[in-house]
Amino acid sequence: MKINEILKKEFNLRDEQIKNTIKLIDEGNTIPFIARYRKEMTGEMSDVVLRAFHDKLVYLRNLESRKEDVIRIIEEQGKLTEELQKNIAKANTLQEVEDIYAPFKQKKRTRATIAKEKGLENFALAILNGEVEDISIEAKKYINTEKDVNSEDDAIKGAKDIIAEVVSEDAKIRKYIRELALREGMISTKNSKDEKSVYDMYYDYNEAVKTMAPHRVLAVNRGEKEGFLKVKLEINNDKVINHIVSEYVKEKNKSKEEIILSSIEDAYKRLIFPSIEREIRNQLTENAQERAISVFGKNIKSLLLQPPVKDKVVMGFDPAFRTGCKIAVVDKNGKLLDFTTVYPTQPQNKVEEAKKELKELIRKYSIDIISIGNGTASRESEKIVSDMIKEMDEEVQYIIVNEAGASVYSASELANEEHPDINVSIRGAISIARRLQDPLAELVKIDPKSIGVGQYQHDLNQKRLEQVLGGVVEDSVNSVGVDLNTASYSLLEHIAGISHSIAKNIVAYREENGDFTSRAQLKKVKRLGPQAFTQCAGFMRILDAKNPLDNTSVHPESYKICESMLKLLGYSMDDLRNKNIEGIDAKVEQIGLKKLSEELEVGELTLKDIISEIKKPGRDPREDGMKPVLRTDVLKIEDIKEGMVLKGTVRNVVDFGAFVDIGIKNDGLVHKSQMSKSFVKDPMDIVTVGDIIDVKVIGVDMDKQRVALSMNI
Repeated sequence: MKINEILKKEFNLRDEQIKNTIKLIDEGNTIPFIARYRKEMTGEMSDVVLRAFHDKLVYLRNLESRKEDVIRIIEEQGKLTEELQKNIAKANTLQEVEDIYAPFKQKKRTRATIAKEKGLENFALAILNGEVEDISIEAKKYINTEKDVNSEDDAIKGAKDIIAEVVSEDAKIRKYIRELALREGMISTKNSKDEKSVYDMYYDYNEAVKTMAPHRVLAVNRGEKEGFLKVKLEINNDKVINHIVSEYVKEKNKSKEEIILSSIEDAYKRLIFPSIEREIRNQLTENAQERAISVFGKNIKSLLLQPPVKDKVVMGFDPAFRTGCKIAVVDKNGKLLDFTTVYPTQPQNKVEEAKKELKELIRKYSIDIISIGNGTASRESEKIVSDMIKEMDEEVQYIIVNEAGASVYSASELANEEHPDINVSIRGAISIARRLQDPLAELVKIDPKSIGVGQYQHDLNQKRLEQVLGGVVEDSVNSVGVDLNTASYSLLEHIAGISHSIAKNIVAYREENGDFTSRAQLKKVKRLGPQAFTQCAGFMRILDAKNPLDNTSVHPESYKICESMLKLLGYSMDDLRNKNIEGIDAKVEQIGLKKLSEELEVGELTLKDIISEIKKPGRDPREDGMKPVLRTDVLKIEDIKEGMVLKGTVRNVVDFGAFVDIGIKNDGLVHKSQMSKSFVKDPMDIVTVGDIIDVKVIGVDMDKQRVALSMNI
């Protein structure tokens, strides 16, 4: 099948969509730009679908390139046949192409190549082709002491090695065994260490290849890597051998069945099965990794797009024991006002001194919220903060935030640039405060892998993980847009078309020339050319711009269309500036969207987006999300009883359920079987990171400090 046909079938798209999308990608347009501003051309494909489309396009192009290479190499060997060329053309995966190419690949010295060097290839082929009547007489013809073939047995042994390799390189045989393993194979695990571990459940475990859940594949892999498990693939060996025999033992060579069968058994045990086992394990691992990366990406996106807590003075509280709790106070815009270190936890236990100092800071800066990191000593710190709030007249609340990555940021070059005179340990507290005020702006400063909302992230393909998470961050930042006059370069560099160096140039231009007053000024930024401007302009916002459209996601290429539309509907740019365009929907409906788009010579999808944007200029799409739960009191696991109904925040979603912060030291687990009264295949269909949900306590394990929760209330 042609590339376009495969894409059409896999993504259920029209020919025009395929053609247009490939053209847009090949022209160097970014995924966020295509998703937002080229909806007419793509048929409104989302950024998620576009990225999957792009990945498949790259794979298929690499497949075609590899086919051409293989055909060229085989042709150079003078061995290319019409049938071979057809089989290569029909191959749908790189694995199939490599299977076909295997017999023609330059090999290291194998038992078969050594036998061929001894002149035994014709003997082996004669046996297979049924051209040998008396094996003993034929074998004697190949005795050659100079080539170390000293007897009939030596000749027969060498011929069998060649036959074994012929069988092992048969693409059809490999395909049959691979499909059988995927369809009927079992993964079996046994313990290899006589000691208890987190892998206890896999010490005597069997599961079908086709049903093995991704998180179990990754758990088994890790157990094997750490030396606790022995893992093997089990398939019906007799069924395989019988199938190979049926392919290779025919009427013409049946008299030599014993020799051929011996070669087949050797080929299967020594050459084919170990290779197929690796392939199946690799395929399971790749699928599991893709799933884990996908889960990680969705969790990261939910975390990045959590609603900001705006216009609040925040105290960042980075808990610790021995080294003390680091405190940072930031104003409503995230600017550092003050910092200190207090020692209310073990071993110092200076609780009253810490409370006194914190109260002074709260009163001095009119602090609204205390943002406590969820790491070491978090719950001990929470108890102290909760007790302190009860002692105060001021209205102060607190929240536990995910502090993952704060220490990574603290020691980074970026943190050093932002706070050159501030101790590394205090920078973590600044990050904890700011990530409550604007999670997106703060979390983009941290390597997504360090944010800790996935599973087995250290076991994953790191290059692929970085690629996917980079795309997630890019899509998240562009879906929100950035304030051109306040955004850091670490945020700007995730905008479509903007590189790290151009992001720094934007900040430098702003520092030299003052705030941007129009998007058009971006064209004056060093190295920001016309292509980059086209990609990035619609995602940049200018709060008090001369042109009110500069504070919307309307692209500059559509400004004239927007102005014409406003005029046609009886509005002016001043009306837009003063947010005085009530009733625009009724006027559009009166004319009709289709007629209006024809009159303005613009696509209906683009026109709908323009109308939606000018109704709410500068609106933050994150405002529709669930606001974080602020607390004034603390719970201990001893307070938790079965049957209690609590409100909690989803901290992490994995294949088997969701971890929920209910205000105690360890997050409770809602297993996917407790998420709904009906079957739940994917927990992400039910909840996402940051969701606020009601849960019922269905189990408390004091020994393991675990709480089981249910959403079936």
